[in-house]
Amino acid sequence: MPSNVAPAPGTGTSSAAGAEATVPAEAVTPLIRGIAVLRRLTDADGVSSLSGLERSTGLARSTVDRITATLARRGYVRLDGRDAVLAPRLMELGNAYLAALRLPRLLDAHADALADELDESVSLAVGDQDGIRFIHQATRRRAMSLSFRIGDLLPAERTAPGPLFATEWGDREWARWRERRAADPEDRGFPAVPARSRPIEYGEDDRNDEQDRIDASRTNSKNGTDLNVGKDLTVTKGLTVGKDLTVGKSLAADRPEEPDTGRSARRLPTLGDDFEQRTAEAREVGWALDDQLIEPGLVALSMPVREAGRIACVVSVVSHTSRHTAADLRDTLLPRLREAVAAMERELREAQHAESATPRTTAAPSGLAVWTGASKQELGREFIESLARGLTVITAFGEGRAELNLTEVAQATGLARATARRALITLEHLGYVTAHDRVFRLTPRVLGLGFPPLSRTSLAEIAAPHLTELSQRLHDSVSLAVLTGDEIQYTGRVSTSRVMSVHITIGTRLPAYPTALGRVMLADLPEPPLTELLPLTPRTITDPARLKAVLDRVREEGYALVDEELEVGLRSVAVPVRERGGRVVAAVNVAMHSSRRTPEECVAEVLPELRATVGRIEEDLWVAGRFRRVPRT
Repeated sequence: MPSNVAPAPGTGTSSAAGAEATVPAEAVTPLIRGIAVLRRLTDADGVSSLSGLERSTGLARSTVDRITATLARRGYVRLDGRDAVLAPRLMELGNAYLAALRLPRLLDAHADALADELDESVSLAVGDQDGIRFIHQATRRRAMSLSFRIGDLLPAERTAPGPLFATEWGDREWARWRERRAADPEDRGFPAVPARSRPIEYGEDDRNDEQDRIDASRTNSKNGTDLNVGKDLTVTKGLTVGKDLTVGKSLAADRPEEPDTGRSARRLPTLGDDFEQRTAEAREVGWALDDQLIEPGLVALSMPVREAGRIACVVSVVSHTSRHTAADLRDTLLPRLREAVAAMERELREAQHAESATPRTTAAPSGLAVWTGASKQELGREFIESLARGLTVITAFGEGRAELNLTEVAQATGLARATARRALITLEHLGYVTAHDRVFRLTPRVLGLGFPPLSRTSLAEIAAPHLTELSQRLHDSVSLAVLTGDEIQYTGRVSTSRVMSVHITIGTRLPAYPTALGRVMLADLPEPPLTELLPLTPRTITDPARLKAVLDRVREEGYALVDEELEVGLRSVAVPVRERGGRVVAAVNVAMHSSRRTPEECVAEVLPELRATVGRIEEDLWVAGRFRRVPRT
C-alpha cells in the first residue's frame, strides 16, 4: 500500500505495515487510494472537507479532487461546496455483502421478534478478523438506547460476541489479536467504541468474584490444567461457570499476588485483558456476557448461531444496568435466547436445503463497464476509470452469488477478465475479498465502506439534496411530507426567496384531504379517512363521494394537482414516494402562487421534473432500505 495511505482501522498498525511492503505488483493503485478516501469519510461520520481528506490520506489535493469527482459521478459521494458527503447509493457495496451472506434476509425477522418480546435491543454480528461487525440492529427507543450501527467494527475482546468467535480461532488469529493489542493499546483504531485507557472499576462484590476466579484458576493450575486458549486447550471440568461466576468481568489471572494494602495500591486490569479466559469460558458454556466492557452501564448476553457446525453469526440481547445487571440478564433471558437461536438455526437448515435444490443462476452483465467508459469519455482525466471499475467488482456478488470465480465476476460486471483479475487482487490485498481454490468471497470489511454512517440516514436526509436541486431548477418551493392519520406532516422543505412564496416550516401539520401531498398518500390507502371535510376555501372539496372519485383518479394517474383548495392563491402538484415493495411512504410537491403557472403548465412543465426527482429519491431509498428500515422523519 502506498506509504501516504494509512492502514485500515481495526487492523493494527504493525500488521498493516507488513502488508504495505508486499503490495502485489498487479494491484490497482487508484483503487487503493479511492478506498482510502471512502474509509476516511466513513471515519469522519460521512462528511469531510476536501482539504481534510488531503490531510488524513496524505494524498495530493489534485488526486483527492479526481477521486471524489469519480465517486460523485458514480453517486457514492455528493460534492457540497468544499465538502464531500457520503451518498446513500454507496450502500450498494455493503448490500452486496449482506445479500451474499443471506443471514439478514433469513434472520432479521427472528431478531426483531425477539426484541419486541423482550423489550430489549437485539443485534446480529459476524466476525471480522480480530473484531466483530454488526449486520442487524433491532433497537428500542429509549432515552438511553444502543447507538451502534450496522457495519460498526468493535474489538472482539470488549464484546460478548467476541469470545464466541474466538473459540474458532487458531494460532494465527491469536497472534494477530496480540499484535493488534500491542500496537493499539487504547483501541484508537475502533472509532465506534470509547478508548480503553480506563481501568475496570470494581465494587466490593466484584472484588470477591475476582478472588473466587483467581482461586479457581490456581486450583486448576495445581491440577495440571492449562487455560491458555491460544494453544487450543479447553477449560478443565473443575472450572465452575454459572451463577457463582460472573462471566465477562475483566481479569488478569496470572498476575502475582499482591499484599492487601487497599484498593488504591492494587493494579487494576485494563479492558480486554481477560479475553483468553473469557474465550475458554465461552467454549465451555456456549454463551458469553459483556459486563460494561464497552462503556459503563452497557451489558449484553450472546449466543452463537451455527450453520454446518460453524458459527454463522452471534445474536446478542443488549440492555442497561438500570434495567438488568449482567448476571440478571443471563439468569432471566438465557432460556429464551436459546429458543431463539434454535429457531434461527432451523431457518438456516431449511434455507440451505431449499438452496441446494435450486439451480444457480448467472447474473446478466450490469452494463457498468460501458458506463465507466462513457464517463471517461465525458469527464476526461477527472474520471478515474480503474477506480470505478474496481468498485463495480464488489457489486458482482449478491444473493445466490456468494462465491464467484474470475470468469463469473467478469461476466457479471462486463469487464475484461484481466481488468476484473487486477481488481480482485487489489481487493484481496486490502481485505475486502478472500480467495480459496480460485473462488472469491466478500468479507465483512466491505461494510466499513460508508455503511455505518449511512445506516442511520432518514428519508428526509435522503431526499434533501434532491429537493434542493429541484427547487433551484424550478425556482419554486419544494416539500417532502408523510401521512400521520388524517394529517400530513412536513419533514423536508426548500423555500424560494420570492416576495410571494409559500412559507411552511418542517414539522407543520395540515389536513390531508385538501392538499396535493395528502391526496397522493390517501390514494394508496384501502380505506382513506374522509371525515370532517371542512370548507377551507370556496373551492375545497367537502363531499366524501366526490373526494373518493378524485382519489381514484389520483391513484390511476400517479399525481395530484390541487388548485386553491387549502388556501386561495395556492396551487400545488405532488407525486408519491414509494419504498421497495411499492407502498407509498411519503410524497413530494411543488407549490407556488396561482399566478406563476396555470394548472396545464404545472402538468406540462413541473410534473416531469417532479417525477424525475422522486425517481432519484426512490432509487436512493431502495438502496438504503434493502436491509434496514429507513426512518421516515
